[in-house]
Amino acid sequence: MDRFSFLNAAHTEFFAQLYDQYLENPDSVEPSWRSFFQGFDFGMETYNGENPIQYVVNEASGSADYSQISEKLQKEFNVLKLVEGYRSRGHLFTKTNPVRERRTFEPNLDITNFGLTTADLDTVFDAAKIIGVAPTTLREIIKHLDTTYCQHIGVEYMYIRKPEIVQWIQAKVGVNDNQPNFSADEKKTILNKLNQAVSFENFLHTKYVGQKRFSLEGGESIIPALDALIEKAAERGVEQFVMGMAHRGRLNVLANIFGKSTQDIFGEFDGKDYDQEYFDGDVKYHLGLTADKITSTGKKININLAPNPSHLETVGAVIEGITRAKQDKYFPDDFSKVLPIAVHGDAAIAGQGILYEIIQMAQLDGYKTGGTIHIVINNQVGFTTNYLDARSSTYCTDVAKVTLSPVLHVNADDPEAVVHAIDFALDFRMQFGRDVFIDLLGYRKYGHNEGDEPRFTQPVLYKIIAKHKNPRDLYAEKLLSEGVIDATFVNGLEKEYKAKMEVNLEASRKKDLTVITPFMKNEWLGFEQVSDQKMLENVETSYPKKGLTEVANAVCNLPSDKKFINKIQKLINDRKTMFFETDKLDWGMGEHLAYGSLMQEGFDVRISGQDVERGTFSHRHAVVKVEDSEEEVILINSLENKKGKFNIFNSHLSEYGVLGFDYGYALANPNTLTIWEAQFGDFSNGAQIMIDQYISCGEDKWNNQNGIVLLLPHGYEGQGAEHSSARMERYLQLCARHNMYVADCTTPANFFHLLRRQMKTKFRKPLIVFTPKSLLRDPRCVSSIEEFENGSFQETIDDTTVNKADVKTLVFCTGKFYYDITAERENNGRKDVAVVRIEQLFPLPVEELKAIIAQYPNADDYVWAQEEPKNMGAYSFMLMNFNLVKWRLASLRAYSAPASGSYTRAKRRQADAIKMVFDKDLFR
Repeated sequence: MDRFSFLNAAHTEFFAQLYDQYLENPDSVEPSWRSFFQGFDFGMETYNGENPIQYVVNEASGSADYSQISEKLQKEFNVLKLVEGYRSRGHLFTKTNPVRERRTFEPNLDITNFGLTTADLDTVFDAAKIIGVAPTTLREIIKHLDTTYCQHIGVEYMYIRKPEIVQWIQAKVGVNDNQPNFSADEKKTILNKLNQAVSFENFLHTKYVGQKRFSLEGGESIIPALDALIEKAAERGVEQFVMGMAHRGRLNVLANIFGKSTQDIFGEFDGKDYDQEYFDGDVKYHLGLTADKITSTGKKININLAPNPSHLETVGAVIEGITRAKQDKYFPDDFSKVLPIAVHGDAAIAGQGILYEIIQMAQLDGYKTGGTIHIVINNQVGFTTNYLDARSSTYCTDVAKVTLSPVLHVNADDPEAVVHAIDFALDFRMQFGRDVFIDLLGYRKYGHNEGDEPRFTQPVLYKIIAKHKNPRDLYAEKLLSEGVIDATFVNGLEKEYKAKMEVNLEASRKKDLTVITPFMKNEWLGFEQVSDQKMLENVETSYPKKGLTEVANAVCNLPSDKKFINKIQKLINDRKTMFFETDKLDWGMGEHLAYGSLMQEGFDVRISGQDVERGTFSHRHAVVKVEDSEEEVILINSLENKKGKFNIFNSHLSEYGVLGFDYGYALANPNTLTIWEAQFGDFSNGAQIMIDQYISCGEDKWNNQNGIVLLLPHGYEGQGAEHSSARMERYLQLCARHNMYVADCTTPANFFHLLRRQMKTKFRKPLIVFTPKSLLRDPRCVSSIEEFENGSFQETIDDTTVNKADVKTLVFCTGKFYYDITAERENNGRKDVAVVRIEQLFPLPVEELKAIIAQYPNADDYVWAQEEPKNMGAYSFMLMNFNLVKWRLASLRAYSAPASGSYTRAKRRQADAIKMVFDKDLFR
């Protein structure tokens, strides 16, 4: 008997199931079967249409044998290949583009590409069972596959490596052949929301001709989709939405999803001044909103649309941080109750690198949010750039493959398909806690904004768009043909909506000022907005020795039942010695005391960034590892009487995305000390957009306070241009009025009080701290316990080592340079030079500085000393903001790079700058 005859006798369904399992995960099938299927695939690749090659592995020798399998079984396998073809490539052949033909992809899904012919169309195949139907003809199988995979919804998912997810998706799209099945009432609801979307844009187009609004026309179906998402998510237990989106359609979403008063929107269009004096506001399509919404079934859900600047995708990181803060605060055991939604533009999601950074956070412990629903409003064009010039990838959503997230490509002219896709996305997120993408393929009716002429760059496309009906009218025609509505239904909806808009427009024009509703108002109850003078007021930050001792006991003792490497044991023992014996506490110890004391008072602490658990310079060691198992131990979590939580996370190698995340976290939770630390201070320029567009001006633009802390290691120690300067000058240039704190501390105790002040006020401001590197272990940079126990943050520190009457030269400096200058003064035996430290550069404590100067009656030489080049550092800031004295500069000359790459040259230059402090003739 033929030793392969069992193949002909076995049930075809068994082959089908086993082959499908092999396609999803080859390693999951038995090795001999895996080899057989590999051979079959090889045979199909070399198939010449005449003599199919059958390939079987000799189980004894592992060598290849060829044997005739029945033609019927061969055809069954060919049908399986056809099924696999539709599942993996069907999305390339969908009817998802509403205004032009799709690109042509080869090979297509013609049955001849799978070893089948028209003669097979009426043959019944058992392989049909693999798609969930009874054995049926090839004709019916193709009809099922075409309906499921190649109509108005294209599904990409076969790259996913988890069989259970693939099987879930296949079962999901198999329901109704992936076609919507809504009741008449549901269809009317969809039409009503579509009417709101279309009527809103039409009203603004006629009342505010030519004004920028970044209209939604061409993508209006997102409005019924978002409405359905909120309704159905609330039924699934979601209690809060956090949404971020770019400009396009934002006003429509605010009005028709978030319920923002159109009176307020009209006031913004009319360009009225604001009802509040202390902030300047932003353009209308950047603003956010928080609202409580009651669903049709009576569920209450909190919805948030975050404000964002014109850097479109930055808000994606911010909403993830907001979401995580809400999850940590309200639902730590069930992240599914807060749902982030990111609405992208097609050019932005393909072109902006921050998307990759954000997506890489999706499954990381410190940043995951239980899955985000991403929706792309795909206009098929950027500002003026055609999509073929905007990306190299096939789809704008191909970044989704990074996290093996499914993508649904949907025709935006089919609102039922769009809502159906949203239902899929919600179910997927709730089932697996993972990201999912919807590519809403539509068009943009006008140019990038309503004042542009799109025919300059896309004349052919815009001829088509000019003749194309809007989605509401297309859908109304469909429902009319189905008998769901009559001919007067849409006119009635449109008239009613327009009448409300007219009433609100008239009411708006009777108001003199525009009202801006605060974002996340409930999270900020009890906090006040303050001036820079209030920021300079003294804040009580002392802490009793008993509490400090409790913190020290926690961070100075390793668990006795675990083994740690010798260096960790020594480091922790050194901590214990400095607190309990020598009373000389270093920077790292001061930092731990700040965190522990705040936790005892009920504040949470979150620290994030590259290598923060240990600290780039090996000073923090907030997390220590057990030697044999690498089990993580967070010593401060053993703290007695703690009321707050401590979380610290090493981030992935990202500045832009992670800082955006942590900014969002601080925005949603003002009672958490939220810290982002740069690996080196100058690395923060990788997040410059977050600093420029959010941190420095978010309160002024959007009325949002934020207490984010940036720790930026800074100091000139011969490490080259990229490891010296945190670019102090850039932050100081951004400072104005009451927007943030900028500090450069010189003692552990002052840093302790600075961090505590950040949480002890009834307001929140971003805090930029230039932190040390070499000073972390410098025996001169220490503080006593008494300095932690008493006092408060010192904006300035006067020189207490000199006789003030003897002083002729009064030097002002900041940070590490103080220690370099005083060391040189000691070497020279100079008694006529005093060195004053400015610990807080903004708000600059001008009155304190005046008082200090007044105490030096014989000083006539005033020096600003800095280790940065003349065109960097704080020199220009001090010239602009403190003109009571005439400065003499002691610094490096101006350079284009912050520091030399040569250690010898760098040290020589710094030595020259120090000499200038003591020698007027060296002034440059």
